[in-house]
Amino acid sequence: MGKAVGKVIICLLLMLIILVSYTVWDNNRITVVKQDIEIENLPTEFENYKILQITDLHEKEFGDNQLKLIEKINAIDYDAIFLTGDLLSDKISTNYKPIYELLDGINNKENAIFVPGNSDPWTYVYDLDHNMIKHEFIEGLEKRGVKLLESFHTVKKGNSYLHFVDFELSTLDTGKRAAIPKGERLANHVRHQNQLLGEMSKFDSANSSDTLIALTHYPVVDAKIDQLINDRTRKFRDYDLIIAGHYHGGQIRLPFIGALFVPEPYYDNGGLFPPQDRVKGLWEYKGTKQYVSAGLGSSKTISFLKFRLFNTPEINVLTLKKKD
Repeated sequence: MGKAVGKVIICLLLMLIILVSYTVWDNNRITVVKQDIEIENLPTEFENYKILQITDLHEKEFGDNQLKLIEKINAIDYDAIFLTGDLLSDKISTNYKPIYELLDGINNKENAIFVPGNSDPWTYVYDLDHNMIKHEFIEGLEKRGVKLLESFHTVKKGNSYLHFVDFELSTLDTGKRAAIPKGERLANHVRHQNQLLGEMSKFDSANSSDTLIALTHYPVVDAKIDQLINDRTRKFRDYDLIIAGHYHGGQIRLPFIGALFVPEPYYDNGGLFPPQDRVKGLWEYKGTKQYVSAGLGSSKTISFLKFRLFNTPEINVLTLKKKD
């Protein structure tokens, strides 16, 4: 009996060692996930337009000076590169080195765009005179060729246009402007918001046949889409595609089960045992396609679970195709 128990314990320890070794190895490799996305009325000029998505780095390092990740990226042919948030581990972190080293090593930063996530710093801070200035982290991104997407960014090819918009701003009523309140800081914030709404109002006159892609850190769940459609004070546009991150593909995944949890307040139990077809990859709801990347890093919501399990870090190449 004692020998049998001993053998079981040894087997369990061996299995644990194998699991830990595999997890460490898996957390430090990178897969390139490719996805073709069909777009209604996609202009011929944008056929096979490739978007590289990088998300949820969380200060993760892949080799010395991010060399492993840089080599993966520089081997890819793409037209635009999107950083969809959570590049840092928390809002007060000053460990910019992992993302700055990555950007310094990337060759193609044409149409490089960033939207912030919940663990990135506020994009603007106030100086001693209460003026709004960009956070030093954002300035560092821009110095390295990355644009902060606050309203929209347009790519023109021939006579055709592809618009990238900040999702949250694009859902606001551009015809409304908030009154300027008292207090310099709040007044400057409202002025800036009104300025962005003014920029979006110019976009409202864009040709409805132009391709429209929204960027956001947070996936837009079905319930939120319904909410926006039914809210007379908001606007749910005719998006051809929404691109997001945030979920980490569940971070902890089990074979044959999938993700155990995603941070999503719209789901029952706050995201425990989420619908598996709404965790990562491509899906469609009410005619709107959405792509969610599982990303590269892991969050420290639960400190001892700051790793990915059966969930290889990924970057994503999305290729636009005209729908027949």
